[in-house]
Amino acid sequence: MRHRVLFLLLALSLAGAPFSSAQTRPAKIRVLIVDGFSNHDWKQTTTLLKGILLAAGEFTVDVTTMPPMGSQGWTSWRPRFGDYDVVIQTCNDNGGNGLLTGATTRPAWPDAVKADFVNYVRKGGGVYIYHSAENAFVGWMKYEEMVGLCWRDADYGTAIEVTGMGKIERIPPGTGRGTGHGARGDVLVTRFGDDPIHAGMPRAWISPDMEVYYYARGPAKHITVLACARDSEPGLNLLWPVEWTTTFGKGRVYVSTYGHVWPGDVQPASMRDAAVQTIIPRALEWLARRPVSYPLPNDFPGTQAASVRGEIPPTN
Repeated sequence: MRHRVLFLLLALSLAGAPFSSAQTRPAKIRVLIVDGFSNHDWKQTTTLLKGILLAAGEFTVDVTTMPPMGSQGWTSWRPRFGDYDVVIQTCNDNGGNGLLTGATTRPAWPDAVKADFVNYVRKGGGVYIYHSAENAFVGWMKYEEMVGLCWRDADYGTAIEVTGMGKIERIPPGTGRGTGHGARGDVLVTRFGDDPIHAGMPRAWISPDMEVYYYARGPAKHITVLACARDSEPGLNLLWPVEWTTTFGKGRVYVSTYGHVWPGDVQPASMRDAAVQTIIPRALEWLARRPVSYPLPNDFPGTQAASVRGEIPPTN
């Protein structure tokens, strides 16, 4: 009888093993991409981002697209930010070029969506401010506080320069220029310290087809610079942040200028960069408060040349 009981207990234990393993396996990180307007090619940006994240294998990706302003759809548009671990914000209303050429009014989120977004971040949500989303929403002070450094006029806020000794220098409003960038090109990116997103990476690498924003300005509160690069603007040739994080309430925010996709670009090298395709998943892991475990690939670039991968496969 005793042997029969032991046998039954062992059988139940073995039968339950797969279930237990499945239960303890981490759930995929839930990502929401917010798009609908930008001076950049926001549709292709979303498609390429989805391709990168689905290939990484640890994310589910949904997209919410803002309907045309003033439409019935716009009035009722209400993304459920709280259903997601991380929100990738790609919208940009600031710029009269690219897809915004000739726009007579700036597109904008409904006030209710703005309030929901602020509450999501303040309560602990994670936000990836993607490329030109750093430019967006002039005068929305809570958004500017989240981003820290934005595309703004010279008198709008504080800028941050990185000195040749690797020190952070804060530049007050009215000193220096408004935000801009020189020509795109292959850029030497240098990281600071050993933050979780960059742990194990080389100290510096080349990223292709990249813009380096100079004199990005804003509240610059609760900001941690993760990486910098030198601008290509004639007469400047200074070092500026290209990756940084901020905190807003209990939330985490990651900002970078990687991933430029301009109208007319097709599968640009900026998105096929092995470094960018590594940093994006790792940044999302950090924003979702998961262990940063996305592996460093063998083709991660060094300081001699960029590492550009093949085309990003389409997704449904």
